[in-house]
Amino acid sequence: MNHKRRSELVATEASGDLLLRPHSPILGPEHAPVTIVEFFDPSCEACRAFYPFVKQIMWRFPGQVRVVLRYAALHKGSDEAVKILEAARLQNVFEPVLEALLDAQPAWALHEGPKLDRAWEAAAGAGLDTEQAKRDRNSPGILATLDQDAEDLQALNITKTPTFFVNGKPLVDFGPQGLLKLVQDAVESS
Repeated sequence: MNHKRRSELVATEASGDLLLRPHSPILGPEHAPVTIVEFFDPSCEACRAFYPFVKQIMWRFPGQVRVVLRYAALHKGSDEAVKILEAARLQNVFEPVLEALLDAQPAWALHEGPKLDRAWEAAAGAGLDTEQAKRDRNSPGILATLDQDAEDLQALNITKTPTFFVNGKPLVDFGPQGLLKLVQDAVESS
């Protein structure tokens, strides 16, 4: 994102109600004092690249950091990948399925067009009951989650993934070190 875009995000700092939704998946302790909100696309190569670093931050500050994932289904086929993830939540296998989808992303999230059967295979390998998940994927709750996150993306003017906020503050110095610094500052002040 350019500098103007990042300064626009700074203006959203007061819009915490748009950042955190009760339906959003949470990694880490639910009541941790530091919250990383990541607008995330399961088809996004940069999101895949950041995931290990985000996990390292959580390990570095045990019990102090949680990650709230907000869906930003910006790539072709991402909406179906989000449905897989949400169906995995219903089966209590969200994190293993998330990691399997990210590991297999190069095989299914292709630039010329997604190969979603490969995403389903990766999810099955992580323990997802795909028959049940395919029945659940178009449930009103899952569709409402997709719709709400899309509305919030638009309201916050988020057009790229990943986009991070830490305790409501946008990541302006984009990159792993910038994210680590923002989290460290939040941990020290909490």
